[in-house]
Amino acid sequence: MNWLTDPLQYPFMQRALIEVAIIGALCGLVGCFVVLRGLAFIGDALAHAVFPGVVLSYIAGRSILIGAFVFGSLTAIGIGLLSRSRRVTEDSAIGVVFVSFFAVGVVILSREGGFRQDLSSLLFGNILGVSRNDVVATLLVAIVVGGVLLALLKEFTLIAFDPTMARAAGYPVFALDILLLLLVSATIVVSLQTVGNILILALVVTPPAAARLLTDRLGRMMLASVAIAIASGVAGLYISYHAATATGATIVLTATAAFLVSLVVAPNHGLLANYRQSRSGHHHAHHYHAGEEVEGPRGHGPQPL
Repeated sequence: MNWLTDPLQYPFMQRALIEVAIIGALCGLVGCFVVLRGLAFIGDALAHAVFPGVVLSYIAGRSILIGAFVFGSLTAIGIGLLSRSRRVTEDSAIGVVFVSFFAVGVVILSREGGFRQDLSSLLFGNILGVSRNDVVATLLVAIVVGGVLLALLKEFTLIAFDPTMARAAGYPVFALDILLLLLVSATIVVSLQTVGNILILALVVTPPAAARLLTDRLGRMMLASVAIAIASGVAGLYISYHAATATGATIVLTATAAFLVSLVVAPNHGLLANYRQSRSGHHHAHHYHAGEEVEGPRGHGPQPL
C-alpha cells in the first residue's frame, strides 16, 4: 500500500497526477479522431511545428503555451489552406509547413547557447515541474476542447466516415477540418509539459489505437481510449517515481504496453481471436469435407466503426 500512498505526500506528485489525468482524458478523446481520420502524420507535424513558439516563449520568459498555441494554430491553418490546392497534396503541405517551422526553432536555438541545458525538458517533458497555474490552464483548455468536440460530435463523425456525404448534406467540411486541426493542436500544446515535444504523438495515437482494437462502436471507443490514456498516465507516473526513470518516456511505454495487450486479447480483432477463428474455420472445413454440411462462422470479421 505504501507503493501507492508514499508519492502522494509530495505536492509536486499530487499536481502531476491531476495533470496526467486531465491530459490523458483529453488525448484519449481527441486522439480517436486523429486515428479515425488517419491524421497521425499531421499530429506529428503539429508536435514539431510548435517548437519555435516554445523556444521564443522560453527566451521571452513567458509561458511556453503562448508561443506553442500561436505556432500550432498557424500550422493547422497553413496545412489546411495549402492542401486545398489541387497541385499540393496534403502530405506535401504537412511536410513543407512542419519542416520549415521546426527549422526556425533549431535556428533560434542555435543562437541561444545558454538555452540548451533546458532543451531536454522541452523535448521529453517535465510533468513533475508543473505548477498549480499549469494545472488550471490545462483543465480550462481541456474543458474548451472537449466541449467543442462533443458539441460537434455528429459532424466530426460524419466527416470521418463519409466526407462526400457531409459535403452533399451542406456541412462546411473545410471549416470543420480546420477546427479539428486546431483542437488537435491545442491538445498537443497543453500536453507538451507532460511527455514533451518528441513523445506527445504517442499519447494522442496509442490509447485510441488500442481502444479501436477493443470495440467496434465509436462511443465505446472514446470511453475506452480515455480510460486507457488516464490509466497509462497514472501507472507510468508511479512507475517512473519508484524506478527513477524519465516520466514522459515511461508513460509512453506504459501506453504502448496497453496497446500490445489489446492487440493480443481484443475479443474480435486481437491475435488470439484471429487465431481461434482460423482454427475454427479449419475445423469446420475439415467436417465439411468429411461429409458433414457445417455452416462456417459468420460475423467474426472486423466491423466498420
